[in-house]
Amino acid sequence: MGKPFDTGSPLTSATANIISSIVYGSRFEYSDSRFKSLAARANQTICLVGSPSILFYNMFPRLVSWVRNRRLILTNVKLTVGDTKDLIKRLKETLIPHSCRGLVDCFLIRKQKEEDSGVENSHYTEENLIFTVTNLFAAGTDTTATTLRWGLLLMAKYPHIQDKVQEELSRVVGSRQVRVDDRKNLPYTDAVIHETQRVANIVPMSLPHKTSRDVTFQGFFIKKDTTVFPLLTSVLYDESKWESPHMFNPSHFLDEEGKFIMRDAFLPFSAGRRACLGESLAKMELFLFFTSLLQRFRFTPPPGVLHSELDLTPAVGFTLNPLPHELCAVNR
Repeated sequence: MGKPFDTGSPLTSATANIISSIVYGSRFEYSDSRFKSLAARANQTICLVGSPSILFYNMFPRLVSWVRNRRLILTNVKLTVGDTKDLIKRLKETLIPHSCRGLVDCFLIRKQKEEDSGVENSHYTEENLIFTVTNLFAAGTDTTATTLRWGLLLMAKYPHIQDKVQEELSRVVGSRQVRVDDRKNLPYTDAVIHETQRVANIVPMSLPHKTSRDVTFQGFFIKKDTTVFPLLTSVLYDESKWESPHMFNPSHFLDEEGKFIMRDAFLPFSAGRRACLGESLAKMELFLFFTSLLQRFRFTPPPGVLHSELDLTPAVGFTLNPLPHELCAVNR
């Protein structure tokens, strides 16, 4: 509407609806109060989990169980579980076997089959369904929306890079809708998206993992059931792997001929069997959202704010979001 706006809400709603369509088999209206509450609580909880008081609680749970942020997290979880139970109940009431609308339907059908077969100790329980859905909703919304927010902020911060992305999009795609298979013909745009993920470094400590057995790794003995944090920052900002690790430089992913190249040190989704479950989905979302937005809009700082004044300092949280800011989206 011709005014600066916070990119957080629309991007969160858009990405939340993608995961909703996969999990529930349908999308929400952006004005839906329950949908807005689910997305807002998921975002707040992820921020709170990375707060200093919660990190302190994790180290000394008996001493600081009273911390306010812990109570907020527990309240959010309770409310989200209640909403999720209600949504699952509605799907169960309208369930049609052999016609799965989404993950919940598939889970419910499998659960019924195992119950009919007398399977004991099944993993297909109501509790597992609820927490699978809530985990997917939170993880599938916050990370992608956060990365896109960084992408748009970086385009506003570095207009000469935005110029190159938009020139390539105009030359290769034109005005038609962007498709996933366009990626191979958009090397510079692809490099910008990858460099955004590297610099944004939104999950710097990855997720905690636990060793399933005693293991010796690079000369260090790690006992079974030890909690390990794979520090992704150490790879994404490794000075021996990147020419300019602390700068936003899309050339990190381009060869001398301007063709896209993947780098071994690019590990924003972690690695191994416990790497990000939604990696392939996230890659598609980031590409399609980013290119579609840059195809239609030019992102600039608010009036009176210089490009150089846009702050790239991350906010404290479990995932690293940009600090609160507003941008303008100008029709191209």
